[in-house]
Amino acid sequence: MTAVSQPKPRPGAHAPYQGLLDWRLMVQWLAEDGVISAEEARRTVARCSQGESAQHPLVRLASVAMERASDGKPLDIEALTQYVAGRAGLEYMRIDPLRVDVGKVADIMTAVYAERRRVLPVQVTGSQAVVATAEPFITDWVSEVERQSKRSVRRVVANPLDIHRFTAEFFALAKSVKAAQKGGGNAAAASFEQLVELGKNKQLDANDQGVVKVVDWLWQYAFDSRASDIHLEPRREQGVIRFRIDGILHPVYQMPIGVMTAMTARIKLLGRMDIMEKRRPQDGRIKTRNPRGDEIEMRLSTLPTAFGEKMVMRIFDPDTAVKDLDALGFAPHDAQRWEALVKRPHGIILVTGPTGSGKTSTLYSTLKRVATEEVNVSTVEDPIEMIQPAFNQTQVQPQLDFNFAEGLRALMRQDPDIIMVGEIRDLATAEMAVQAALTGHLVFSTLHTNDAPSAITRLMELGIPSYLINATVLGVLAQRLVRTLCKQCRESDPEASRAELDEIVKPWKISGSYRPFKPVGCVDCRMTGFMGRMGLYELLTVTEAFKGQITKEPSIEALRRQAVADGMRPLRLAGALRVAEGTTVLEEVLTATPPLEQT
Repeated sequence: MTAVSQPKPRPGAHAPYQGLLDWRLMVQWLAEDGVISAEEARRTVARCSQGESAQHPLVRLASVAMERASDGKPLDIEALTQYVAGRAGLEYMRIDPLRVDVGKVADIMTAVYAERRRVLPVQVTGSQAVVATAEPFITDWVSEVERQSKRSVRRVVANPLDIHRFTAEFFALAKSVKAAQKGGGNAAAASFEQLVELGKNKQLDANDQGVVKVVDWLWQYAFDSRASDIHLEPRREQGVIRFRIDGILHPVYQMPIGVMTAMTARIKLLGRMDIMEKRRPQDGRIKTRNPRGDEIEMRLSTLPTAFGEKMVMRIFDPDTAVKDLDALGFAPHDAQRWEALVKRPHGIILVTGPTGSGKTSTLYSTLKRVATEEVNVSTVEDPIEMIQPAFNQTQVQPQLDFNFAEGLRALMRQDPDIIMVGEIRDLATAEMAVQAALTGHLVFSTLHTNDAPSAITRLMELGIPSYLINATVLGVLAQRLVRTLCKQCRESDPEASRAELDEIVKPWKISGSYRPFKPVGCVDCRMTGFMGRMGLYELLTVTEAFKGQITKEPSIEALRRQAVADGMRPLRLAGALRVAEGTTVLEEVLTATPPLEQT
């Protein structure tokens, strides 16, 4: 945390001001104090007057990069924040998250209050609370906080972007701290800085109590943040922790390399990995519990890098890994057709899409529904994503020449009813999948293709003849993931253009209401405006008419046309319908899905 004392304005130098900051007034002050020239002030007013904006005045002025009169350098947001602090006679503070005792943040005010007032507690003692604000001329909240917290309040001025960002992180972590304390843990008894400082003073090992606490804190915070992956990344000067939330990586904290090395060793020990081996990649697995007491499984992966071992922990939460079709994002149109498809007694069902598009979640959720006591569900995976008691799961081991084809060949002798093959990568695996389907088994697998019809041509490229595809393939499901709007803070967007959406939807003659929403951001969604992800699906069913298009040299355009005639809705159309109902935004759909011309 960097606190810089600013010289207080000379008495009478500035007329007293109370109220919200205004960018026009800021420009006037900057010109009056000689920070910018009169000409620069006129240029700034002209640039900023083009359209209204909900941005904080400091953010807005920083975006136009005003030139400082003294040296011609641009005024960035930190320089502007320091100027405002001096104008108000307050200290400027650069918020350092490692120095914040987040366990005490929620003792001063609630997350809702902090968000509404745009203030953030950053230091708390028994008698005083230091509260950061980007509105130094608003003071009516001070008496409320002092009365509620029974502490005096000292205001400091901080970058509005930092306040916006850390409000979500600090209150989310404070919630984790409270949960840990209720559970009898003392991992949050000290600030995170106090724990990581241990790494600067002594050589830590995997069993050091401070390291144990930091690792426990990390997992607790990741679970509460809805993270799907935790990245521990060694850099030249420090270690960096990042969480992947809703498909986007978010920086969380930075720490000394010594602490990160000890954390990595601790996690490797728990994952039954070789702690001394740092020159080659390793895989491991850990089971733990989330704050609610539910069992959580994490898959570990290490990789040697220039500055040390990088570790990624993939989190498999049963609540998110196995869902019903509605929770996965299936529209009723596709859910009914998918249900009918998976009830077929034998054949091949393929799920396609790029890495990270949710294929595994769809397959696990589907297999969970069909894995009754009367059937034998067996899988061969690379690696086993999550242990499911209802399945018989096998992992390929290339070092033992045990690949997908060999695994599938072995499963055929295990009296299976339903088989899931992690991925069809080569002709040998494809041939075994076809053989299994021809001998009366229902086979699920994945392919990497952009859309559903391309799966047919991909099988032919691998070497499967058209007549065998016609005899075995039942359907292909292509999918993507898009972020969904946070229901706590989303707002109606009457200004949203309907033209682009109509261009996608109208040719399909699908009726429905049009209720667009836009993201806003709140503590619950970490100020992103989005909470969770959902699937967009394109389901191709192999009908007799479609089989007629599968020839020795099929036309991909003809395959698409027939699939649409049989009821397939392209991925972009599925996304547009979700936009129309207010679940996501068009930008997410356009980024995630291929153009309609290609489908």
